[in-house]
Amino acid sequence: MNTSFFAELIGTMMLVLLGDAVVANVILKNTKGHNGGIISITAGWAFAVAIPVFIFGNISGAHFNPAVTIALASIGNFPWADVPMYLIAQCLGAFIGAALVLVSYFDHFKLTDDKATKLGVFCTSPEVRNLKLNFVTEFIGTFILMFAILGIGASKLADGISPMAVGIVVWGIGLSLGGPTGYAINPARDLGPRLAHFLLPVPDKGDSDWRYALIPVIGPICGAVFSAFVYNMIF
Repeated sequence: MNTSFFAELIGTMMLVLLGDAVVANVILKNTKGHNGGIISITAGWAFAVAIPVFIFGNISGAHFNPAVTIALASIGNFPWADVPMYLIAQCLGAFIGAALVLVSYFDHFKLTDDKATKLGVFCTSPEVRNLKLNFVTEFIGTFILMFAILGIGASKLADGISPMAVGIVVWGIGLSLGGPTGYAINPARDLGPRLAHFLLPVPDKGDSDWRYALIPVIGPICGAVFSAFVYNMIF
């Protein structure tokens, strides 16, 4: 295992820990941030992305997202040989991050009755279940994310600005496109925590909704790959 593996593992762990934790703080009962609303959640996720990018960007490129890794490899900007290592690190890191959220908010999971709310801390679900449109929403959100990442990477920015810019992009996507599906825009961010919900002793948990689980995996990958090809074709 090399330094990039651990950078992706720890970075994705931090991303999911901070991101899922802000959801827990807002939707679980008896927390300091209960009912904090969409602004708290989207801002928290934006910061959750930006912070590990600051730390690990110069080590692994700070992908923290299988869709980004696969898209970069698809256009020749990342070696295919390293893709499996990155994907394993990202999914494992996401699982660990979700487990740490469970530990931190364990008593609040016990105090919360609604099983769907508990699942919502870990992973995404659609407000209106229409798998075709849910796929399209995730596709569009990740298309914007990938297009922005490539554009930011090609821009001449002052040192330290790029992570902030990526965080702002994630914030914007959450505010604008997060309503229908919860904007996974990252297969590891959804799959790792969903697996954690399934395997770990979440108090009085319900179903992990595996019927929906492919949408936040396939949608983001397709959106990111298509975005990368479109960006390359234009620029």
